[in-house]
Amino acid sequence: MRNAFDFTPYRRSTVGFDRLFDLLETGMRADAPDPYPPFDIEMDGEDSYRITLAVAGFRPEEIEIVAQQNLLSISGKRAEDEDPGRYLHRGIAARAFERRFQLADYIEVGEARFDHGLLSIDLQRVVPEAMKPRKIAIAGASGAGRRIESPQREALENETQGNAASKDKLQEAA
Repeated sequence: MRNAFDFTPYRRSTVGFDRLFDLLETGMRADAPDPYPPFDIEMDGEDSYRITLAVAGFRPEEIEIVAQQNLLSISGKRAEDEDPGRYLHRGIAARAFERRFQLADYIEVGEARFDHGLLSIDLQRVVPEAMKPRKIAIAGASGAGRRIESPQREALENETQGNAASKDKLQEAA
């Protein structure tokens, strides 16, 4: 059974989507990710998100959160138990983990909280002003819109208008 998808036709007809296609291709090639630790991704608002990981048995100082460009990496390694012989059964996972999240452009990692075995990390989309949509005014056909002119052209037009006024005065006098 073939589960690969060829993105070549899309790469030929699009511009600037290389990163997206690379992510899709690597995601399809990757083996099934380790489901530990389980996590939730929530949408708190239009531009805010929260990732919550269930990390029971870990203390905050045993967990490391690293935010790089478009990548959030969360890893944990438990300290060695002082008395491992006291347990008859160990059902709470104590293995080391690393969970990676690919972040979209302009996603910033905010505050991280640890409460009752849950690690919550807030994310916020912060779009730069230059990337936000803006309204563009449309000038009329008569050219009543704003024009950018050089000072020399403006002086030439004033001189031409002055010459036309002089001709009108001469014609009136005649």
